[in-house]
Amino acid sequence: MRCRICGAELPDGAMFCGECGSSTSATPESRRRLDPRPGDTTVLERSVRRSSGVISIPVEGFRAPTAIERADASGDESLVTGGPLVRGGPVRFALAFSTGETRTVFGTGLIGRRPLPQPGEVFDHLVQIADRSLSVSKTHLEFGEHDGTFWIADRFSGNGTIVRRPDDGAMRCEPGRRYLVPRGSRVELAEQFFVVS
Repeated sequence: MRCRICGAELPDGAMFCGECGSSTSATPESRRRLDPRPGDTTVLERSVRRSSGVISIPVEGFRAPTAIERADASGDESLVTGGPLVRGGPVRFALAFSTGETRTVFGTGLIGRRPLPQPGEVFDHLVQIADRSLSVSKTHLEFGEHDGTFWIADRFSGNGTIVRRPDDGAMRCEPGRRYLVPRGSRVELAEQFFVVS
């Protein structure tokens, strides 16, 4: 009889391998360790690779932009004030990333290297950050809006999230808890960051 793990010759009736210590009933599959990471680490395949630092993907798929979104893309500031949109639209926030990219978001979303919602979750945005150092988690944080103020919640990221408000010191975010982030604040995602305006 041979050990199924290391291949060593075993005496008849052996319960354990004298070489590797494995049970004689152990198989390579039974010895494989479970992945301790949460379920948000699924690989999100994209057919087109971009080299930009931040990519915002509408969850509902690629759709024609609204008139307000076209105005934002053209840089027409007449529709946007420092707070909510004029004409009754959703509250929008500009996120200026350390990569030099700026993304305008509204509603809810996820930010990370390869953000992926859990089954049953629905978001308006998936914002992808190109982080070669891999310091940013795949799904690092969740964001949303409450009474006109931007909020974030760390999604149990590996390196954590820090919020630096303009009138306050640095605050490390407790995973799973929502934190209000007023405009002008800096949100640090390990080696990357973005400023909310």
